[in-house]
Amino acid sequence: MIDMLVIHVRVEGTVQGVGFRNWTAREARMRGLSGFVRNRHDGSVEAVFSGDADAVSALAEACGRGPIGARVERVDVRPGCEDDLAFVAASFPILPTA
Repeated sequence: MIDMLVIHVRVEGTVQGVGFRNWTAREARMRGLSGFVRNRHDGSVEAVFSGDADAVSALAEACGRGPIGARVERVDVRPGCEDDLAFVAASFPILPTA
C-alpha cells in the first residue's frame, strides 16, 4: 500500500520570473503528483503537492533548490488542509496569481 501525503509549500526568495512555476509543475507531473502551483502577490510561490509520500517529500526538498536562476531563501512546508484539497487537480495546473 502506498502512503499518501498532502502538503502546502510556500517558497520565498528570487522565485518569480525565473521559471519556478513551470519547473514545479513539470517536476510534480514527472513524479505522478497532483496539486497546483501559483505565484503570490508577496513575491513567493505557493504549491500543494498530493500523492505518494516519498515523491511529495522529495519534491518539497527539491523546492529548496528550484530551477536554474532561482535563489531560494526559505521553504515553508505545512500539512495540507481541506481548503488546499479543493484546488488539487490531476493535471497539476499553474493557477493565476493570488
